[in-house]
Amino acid sequence: MAKKKKPAGIGFITEMDRYLFGNGTHYEIYRKLGSHKQTLDGKSGMYFAVWAPHAAAVGLVCDRNQWLPDANPMKPLESSGIWEIFIPDMGYGELYKYAITTTTGKVLFKADPYASSSEYRPGTASVTADIDGFKWGDAAWMNKRKETDPYTAPMSIYEVHLASWRKKEREEKDGVYTYVEAAHELADYVKEMGYTHVELLGIAEHPFDGSWGYQVTGYFAPTSRYGTPKEFMYFVNYLHKKGIGVILDWVPAHFPKDAHGLADFDGQPLYEYADSRKGEHPDWGTKVFDYEKNEVKNFLISNAIYWVEQFHVDGLRVDAVASMLYLDYGRSAGNWVPNRYGGHENLEAIEFFKHLNSVLNGRKTGAIIIAEESTAWPNVTKSPEDQGLGFNFKWNMGWMHDFLEYMKLDPYFRKYNHNKMTFGLTYFTSENYILVLSHDEVVHLKCSMINKMPGIYEDKFANLKCGYTFMMGHPGKKLLFMGQDFGQWHEWDEKVSLDWYLTEEYQHHSLQSYVKDLLHLYKKYPALYRQDNDWNGFQWINANDGDRSIFSFIRRDETNKKNLLFVINFTPMERPDYRVGVPGKGRYSLILNSEEGMLPKGIPYKAEKGECDGQPYSVTYPLPAYGTAVFRF
Repeated sequence: MAKKKKPAGIGFITEMDRYLFGNGTHYEIYRKLGSHKQTLDGKSGMYFAVWAPHAAAVGLVCDRNQWLPDANPMKPLESSGIWEIFIPDMGYGELYKYAITTTTGKVLFKADPYASSSEYRPGTASVTADIDGFKWGDAAWMNKRKETDPYTAPMSIYEVHLASWRKKEREEKDGVYTYVEAAHELADYVKEMGYTHVELLGIAEHPFDGSWGYQVTGYFAPTSRYGTPKEFMYFVNYLHKKGIGVILDWVPAHFPKDAHGLADFDGQPLYEYADSRKGEHPDWGTKVFDYEKNEVKNFLISNAIYWVEQFHVDGLRVDAVASMLYLDYGRSAGNWVPNRYGGHENLEAIEFFKHLNSVLNGRKTGAIIIAEESTAWPNVTKSPEDQGLGFNFKWNMGWMHDFLEYMKLDPYFRKYNHNKMTFGLTYFTSENYILVLSHDEVVHLKCSMINKMPGIYEDKFANLKCGYTFMMGHPGKKLLFMGQDFGQWHEWDEKVSLDWYLTEEYQHHSLQSYVKDLLHLYKKYPALYRQDNDWNGFQWINANDGDRSIFSFIRRDETNKKNLLFVINFTPMERPDYRVGVPGKGRYSLILNSEEGMLPKGIPYKAEKGECDGQPYSVTYPLPAYGTAVFRF
């Protein structure tokens, strides 16, 4: 009788695991690589596995062995490039790294790419952590998420950098809120204001505060700045129980060169392209993932799934998509490598996105994936079967640019730039868009949102009310960065808290209350979100009133009931005899204006027969300077 072949290695990582990982289809490889509590030969301890195919040797270093590279040598696992070791009696909360000996004899001390926790900066070690056993209480939310069509549901996102949202009066960790503390206060604020989702900057571990979390070294580790992985689970769970979604910024475009990170991980380019013309971003001084390697694609796809399924995250916003799609992004002539057809498209990145989005959407969790794509790349939100990239939504950067250029103008010159506000309505059905006024627009000497506005003190607030009203009425989901809803004066600074004391001052409080009313109006009326990608959901009344800089339009849902008519005056000229065309007879109830905000009972205006703005009826309404008016009919 033939002897059974003894399985290679310890047996935790199977031959099937290695096969799937090598093919880029082991979507839960994070359950095998990294550190995991295991029992071997009756002894409890920690199992470690790392992919380092170019290494001459790998050792597990930690406090237990005085960080000596040769103390606990790891063993290679067949021809997979994976090294493994089991350390008896080792538990959670212990620091460790991998000591990787290169083919030249140099020893590199690397953090674990799959670690679920990291040491608090400036420390760079990985930490053994328990992410199992958290008692989730968000089953109702998760079930509803699976059943909800995100395209026809309201989505108003509050973009937040936790470290600078608010601070505590304490020296520990620079006074930043913990995940638990932030969960309670942030949920209260978001719910009161009327946002549907929170989007968090920089949750994956990163060494440098000034990168805002966009230069990641620990892709599987919620940053220890705010607490432990389970405390981040608490954060998500708590917001879900309060009816608030959580979106994370996710950065598969690049990673930093920090010595403990992914760069030249085993002494050679491993996670990055070997050719620096493809493997480095000159603008950012960072490395670019090699989307040709199956193991690298597997690392990123499994990471996306990890956040969605282990932490119940509701969406990922993919940063800097354009930098991945274009081989010449940020690179001068002669300093980039064309694809095999001679073009500037990164064919591997395109296939990566199709693969990523097919897998995420195919798992039917209800989570969404959003592209920050700053060019006119076609079909970003179309399915791969329809020659698209497969994202659910795309940030509308073109709208943002035109909108801000218009809003910054002195009202006198707006009549010559009227098309900046109407142009977005010529292409709003081409993708599933999110209208964004993000953190990127209030840093690097771009001015805060309130300081972008022309005019003296009061005029700035009046202008911003007009702008936010136009944004809320325009088709597309919405995103505002923290501080914009109450008129933060200074540019965003990641080192200091927002100036919350401003909300006690009249104009700031008035703006905040008005934005609150807009957000609640948005959630209340399906006309504002049900047909975001359909011309049946939008109708211009007058798109051509450039001389007066007034815009009027209608939003509808598929029932054609509770329609909304928007009128917005972008000049300091009042129009006491203003008349706006309407499509039918009957009553038009004024439910919101810039002077009083929401009007719960509404003020009825009767339509008068007679052509106006190409419509058979009209309503007369005294339109104030910088006046906004929303009518229900």
